[in-house]
Amino acid sequence: MNFELTKEYVELVQELIVTEKPQAIRTEMAELFPADITGLLYELETSEARYLISQLDTALGAEILAAMDPGERREFLKAFTSEEISSYVNLFDSDDAVDLLNEQPIRVREEVIALLEDREQARFILDLLHYDEDVAGGLMQKELVKASVSWTVNQCIEELRKQAEDVEKVYSVYVIDDNGILLGLLSLKKIVLANKDTKIERLYDKDVIFVETYRPAEEVAELMQRYDLDALPVVNVQGKLLGRITIDDVIDVITEQANSDTLAMAGITGDVEEDDTIWQQTKARLPWLLVGMMGGILAAKFISFFEGDLKIIPAMAAFIPIIGSTGGNVGIQTSSIILQSIADKTGLDINVWQRLIRMFSIALINGLIISGIVFGFNLLIGNEVQLAMVVSAALLSVVFLASFMGTVTPILLDKIGINPAVASGPFITTANDLIGYGVYFGLAHLLLNL
Repeated sequence: MNFELTKEYVELVQELIVTEKPQAIRTEMAELFPADITGLLYELETSEARYLISQLDTALGAEILAAMDPGERREFLKAFTSEEISSYVNLFDSDDAVDLLNEQPIRVREEVIALLEDREQARFILDLLHYDEDVAGGLMQKELVKASVSWTVNQCIEELRKQAEDVEKVYSVYVIDDNGILLGLLSLKKIVLANKDTKIERLYDKDVIFVETYRPAEEVAELMQRYDLDALPVVNVQGKLLGRITIDDVIDVITEQANSDTLAMAGITGDVEEDDTIWQQTKARLPWLLVGMMGGILAAKFISFFEGDLKIIPAMAAFIPIIGSTGGNVGIQTSSIILQSIADKTGLDINVWQRLIRMFSIALINGLIISGIVFGFNLLIGNEVQLAMVVSAALLSVVFLASFMGTVTPILLDKIGINPAVASGPFITTANDLIGYGVYFGLAHLLLNL
């Protein structure tokens, strides 16, 4: 069912909550996926959302909480006791449980862990809590299916039945030695087709891709994208199997990274959303707006130096917006492509000189076409040939310079460890405005003898 959250539906649910009709609520929620119910909770008051989730099965409540936005969930769970939170955390995968507990105050976190009925789950959580959230150890879950290399297929199947009870998604079986060192993996297909007395050592695939606990989340996402993996085993520096990272966790990393880069390119700092407070959104937007404003002031002051030229040839003023907008657009286009190549580590690395040669080739073609069109337009509307030449030459130069800025700036920022996405927004646009106006009026002085 394709569910659409409407104002009328929210009001219907609110009425069921106010009139305390738990059976009707359960009937309504039975038609929805957990993610749909999560979206519904965002539209309710905290007390209403708390009542709704309390009327649902605990397992369903756990799925709903797991799907919630971390910020929303942190505020929502303030209305719950540690005992209530622990009843849901009992049903979480270990990685999701750690994410939820890291959002809570230390006292609540420790109380919830102490109250967990599944002590193995508690041990898994404690193992994961000391990892940073932006490394492989912070992304992994402890639940997985593993088999000893010395087992037979029959032993493996029996153990698979036991272990799989606690594992929501089984993609393959990880093969280890007696010391827990990861040796390879075994597909479920091979287990099903093999003779029950066959040794695992004869079946498993030794060519296994894995990641160490300290590897950055971006590297994990890159590996899983490159090799199209559903799950990635995680080992320590000795090669001992500790857990696995599933594709749903990596999708979250990719989405967060893309959102962060998009906001940075737009000149928005920090992680903000539409429903954040006015002050939070103001703080996120203001810094680069101030940069843009200062750039605009500098550009205005720069143009004022050439007031005398504009008085001599007023028609020059009409082409100032074209110079600025062309430089900004070319700079953003170029830097966006460079950002894409920086983010994509799967291909052969291209050095700076190769990038510059390609950039100059593209800039030459685009610049000639744009300047040719503007030259013809000037002649068409009756402007002098000298002015047409100045505007066209300025546009060609601006395309080259903006392409150069859009290529070099992200590369330099990436080399010194600054997010290169910030170079694609107001910074390059402002810089290109100043460069473009300088080129425009400089050429006018040279070619028109001002």
